[in-house]
Amino acid sequence: MSRIGKKPVPVPAGVTAAVEGQTVKIKGAKGELSFVVPDNVSVALDNGEIKVDPRDETKRARALWGMSRSQVENLVTGVSKGFEKKLEISGVGYKAAVAGKVLKLSLGYSHDVDYEIPAGLTITTPRPTEVVVTGIDKQKVGQAAAEIRRFRGPEPYKGKGVKYADEFIFRKEGKKK
Repeated sequence: MSRIGKKPVPVPAGVTAAVEGQTVKIKGAKGELSFVVPDNVSVALDNGEIKVDPRDETKRARALWGMSRSQVENLVTGVSKGFEKKLEISGVGYKAAVAGKVLKLSLGYSHDVDYEIPAGLTITTPRPTEVVVTGIDKQKVGQAAAEIRRFRGPEPYKGKGVKYADEFIFRKEGKKK
């Protein structure tokens, strides 16, 4: 039994939800999102809550049950509050700046790294060493943050590179004399 799947997803005030067959459409103040629930799972809207249940007791249906409920909850959270990922840049001369639809990163290479900002996302740099990725789609926000981090991941000796704000880097001891 899925402990996550059993809980219904509450629809807050200001958010409208519609279930058409296997498609869940959520509209809120920040935008509109939809998700197609797999066929092994049934979805229903009643009393301001979205309920997700498996159609049968197969292992696949139970696996998709909790995942589908989490996806629907992410839609509701996205259109009401939105999602945000913060990245920190550390290293001498390492910095970031937004120029139009491009994020320019100076990460110690012989050239600047240009990252095209995907549609539906907002990337800001409150400080030259901080990048904030915001949007309504949790998957897109996380993917964009991971792509930015991949340009120069944090290294374990000095901690230089791009890391998530809440990430801990295990530090290694350097060579001994």
